[in-house]
Amino acid sequence: MRGEGDAGPNGGPAGDLYIFLRVKEDTNFRREGPEIYSEESISYLDAILGNSIKTPVVDGEVTIKVPPGTQPGQVMRLKGNGAPRLGSPNNRGDHYVTVQVDIPKDLSKEEIELIEQLRTIREEKAETTKSGTGTGFFKRGSK
Repeated sequence: MRGEGDAGPNGGPAGDLYIFLRVKEDTNFRREGPEIYSEESISYLDAILGNSIKTPVVDGEVTIKVPPGTQPGQVMRLKGNGAPRLGSPNNRGDHYVTVQVDIPKDLSKEEIELIEQLRTIREEKAETTKSGTGTGFFKRGSK
């Protein structure tokens, strides 16, 4: 800070004041300037179907909407939830949340059966699309 240090020798002008800050590392957040980065784990069901989840931010907690079809590693931007910008405390950076999808390793017999049914449905749908027997304006073989 210019002119905020000790007075100069023989009544000279005040020197500059230097302030050194050390910001303690946080296990949940990574900071790059005013931008904050974190990760949030969701279930594979929430990734497929979508859901609203609470996630921590610098000032507490916010609810974010996870859209259906969210992919592992997808990044969601929380505008204005980052750190204050230097010299402008009312102007804040953004918070970026990287979504991690938890895939279970210990499924019950019933869960395995349901997921196999889902696989069969998806494979049948893919075959229908490949063979051109689907409906629509651009259907194969239509004249």
